[in-house]
Amino acid sequence: MNISVATDAISSTCESQQSAGETGIAGGIVQDGIVISRVRSDLNEAGHVRIMPRVDAFDVSIEMQALAKVKRWRRGTLVSCGAQAKASMVIADLTNGWQVQHFSAFDTVHFHIPFDRLSNFAQDAGHPLLTALSCDQVQIDPVMFGLAQALLPSLDDPTAANLLFIERINLAVLAHLSQTYGGVYFPTEKKGTLAPWQERRVKEFLEANFSQPIAIADLADICELSRSYFIKAFKESFGETPYRWLSKYRVSRARSMLLSDYSIAEIAIACGFADQSHMTRIFTEFMGLAPGQYRRHNRSDLND
Repeated sequence: MNISVATDAISSTCESQQSAGETGIAGGIVQDGIVISRVRSDLNEAGHVRIMPRVDAFDVSIEMQALAKVKRWRRGTLVSCGAQAKASMVIADLTNGWQVQHFSAFDTVHFHIPFDRLSNFAQDAGHPLLTALSCDQVQIDPVMFGLAQALLPSLDDPTAANLLFIERINLAVLAHLSQTYGGVYFPTEKKGTLAPWQERRVKEFLEANFSQPIAIADLADICELSRSYFIKAFKESFGETPYRWLSKYRVSRARSMLLSDYSIAEIAIACGFADQSHMTRIFTEFMGLAPGQYRRHNRSDLND
């Protein structure tokens, strides 16, 4: 774990977000790959459109004051236009190419979170399934607003920021985002769930054999349970059926491989799908666009 005042990282994250004499960055902090910054302006910037750099990361923006009007574009398409309340939030998948235009004063706290950081957090928590975050529309989120408020003193003076405090805030942010917007399931009760050793064994087996056909009976045998009880216990532990868990895991692996030079047909087989059309159907269900579209939108942009 390390913490530092954001310098180059802030400049990169906020590229095209600063207009001379208009926008100020109150402070920025980098901790374990997450960049936290506060960007604000007291002036009208109706003529200035901020272009957010395309990288494999999420920008989570929380408004610390109400906005009279703001426009947002994703992949060149206008997705929102209007007022935005205090404590509202937008999660932008930066691989999709986002632009923002403010028409009034603003005060925004940004969390720049690399996809790998969020994915690794979910995996460390025993849920290696996160493929995306779903909130690209404006939404009031009191939890994120509270966490952003707690960081304001540290953002005003990053050199005095407390390592343990920032670390705990970031963990709370990752847990909240992955569960609320990433579909990662953390059971609140342990009644009827798999035992820890059973969870560990079945996850290890699924991760090691995800590219092969897997039978429910084999998973039940690993956990020394009947087939019917295993299915119920697995769903209580992970929030979904073994088949859907495995589908998500395969999509997560395919997502990374699509940035490589492998053909989509090769990726489909390597990730355990029956063929390219099967992968396209499942990938589109979880990601909202087909594998070929995902590759075109991301791979060339990330290499620019």
